[in-house]
Amino acid sequence: MPEEMNTREAKYALYRKPAPAESLHDGILRMTTTNVEFKEGVKIAGIVGAGGAGFPAYAKIADGVDTILVNGAECESLLYTDYTILRDELRKVVEGIDYIVENTTANRGLLCIKEHTAKSLGFFDGQKLSEKTAVKCLPDVYPMGDEISLIYEATGRSVKAGGLPISVGVIVYNVETVYDIREALRHRIAVTHKWLTIAGNTEKRLVVRVPVGTYVKELFAHYNITVPEGNVVLDGGPAMGRIVDPEKAVITKTTKALLILPEKLPIIQSKQTSLDVQLRRGSSACCQCTRCTDLCPRNQLGYPLEPHKLVRVAQGVGMLDNKIFASATLCCGCGICEHAACCQGLSPRAMIFKLKADLAKTKTRYVSDDTVSPRDTRPYRMISSERWKEIIGVSQFDKEAKFAGDGFVPDKVEISMAGHIGAPSVPCVEAGQYVVLGEKIAEAAEGLSLPQYASVSGVCKYVDKTKIIIERDKQ
Repeated sequence: MPEEMNTREAKYALYRKPAPAESLHDGILRMTTTNVEFKEGVKIAGIVGAGGAGFPAYAKIADGVDTILVNGAECESLLYTDYTILRDELRKVVEGIDYIVENTTANRGLLCIKEHTAKSLGFFDGQKLSEKTAVKCLPDVYPMGDEISLIYEATGRSVKAGGLPISVGVIVYNVETVYDIREALRHRIAVTHKWLTIAGNTEKRLVVRVPVGTYVKELFAHYNITVPEGNVVLDGGPAMGRIVDPEKAVITKTTKALLILPEKLPIIQSKQTSLDVQLRRGSSACCQCTRCTDLCPRNQLGYPLEPHKLVRVAQGVGMLDNKIFASATLCCGCGICEHAACCQGLSPRAMIFKLKADLAKTKTRYVSDDTVSPRDTRPYRMISSERWKEIIGVSQFDKEAKFAGDGFVPDKVEISMAGHIGAPSVPCVEAGQYVVLGEKIAEAAEGLSLPQYASVSGVCKYVDKTKIIIERDKQ
């Protein structure tokens, strides 16, 4: 039998292994899994989009969906979080997908992963993981984790500009989000822990599962990880992540990675450059060559997003109609315009983000009923994942991260009430109150919101409308 087939059979055998005995946390939610209560159950568990956006998972559930897409593309370089979950917890992920299919109008689930991930894990395109769930292999290009790109590659459907995935019958969830849904529905476990990658310019490249609210400083100390002089720490990937202070930063429900990278990298220097400087550079140096538009992934999918025209706003050149101005809201923030396209070293993305911030104040966004279709040039203008790593200068740091376990328990945690998109959670505990792991510590607010749960057992040392600090019970 060929070696590839042996690998596949081994994967199937792993998937068929019986579930190990699992203990339940004390004081957790109670829920059922009927269709009527499914959406509310996902909300009660405090589940967010774990890929980084933080959109409440329950809010995506709607009638009219026929396909559940699970985003395992691991879009950003150096990340091995979803890879590790799929390798070690495949059964739970598939069960999570099946639960979602069973409790919505969907009739299928697709686990979407890049071709190189499929090869490494022994998957193949179309492979059946269950009666309802199959594998869908995606091209090894950046940014394949972008929701709009993912939907097109996986289903051939194009979401209209400004539209939502549900408009084409699709719901997109991250691998970890699906894992969390499975844990909530099968074992009544709310979201208290987070999977993340620790990597970059460090000898220790790890994937860990730690309590939400863990201080980065304590986590690094536990694993003897130091930040070399002249390096920074990113919460997230190299392109879309943000620089954080490792002495003060905490891990939230949306933390996908902690990357240590040298300040000398252009991609880091760009993050350290103020928006005001970026705008002045653009207004003085942009030659309107259109390369940023030519390589824009959303533009190549047919979206009316033209970064070079939006740069003119910063230049104060001419008058733009409202639709061109509002098209800034269509940007996915991948950074290709800045790091791969611009020959002047400018940041069209920074200028677009400024426009998006201004538009957000008036709740303005681009919405169109016009159909879109990919441009003929798209196949020739996609950037391979390997090439992207070289462009942003992180290839030398790309080594597979090893799973370090989930036994780490910090001395204290700081849980944000705004760890999701929507209204902040409302504390329902008081300073000095003792709570146990998994106990509800904050209620969901009115509207789009989520509850929060204690990620360690201990005493609430600090409580206000922005955060709750719990000091662990060390007995």
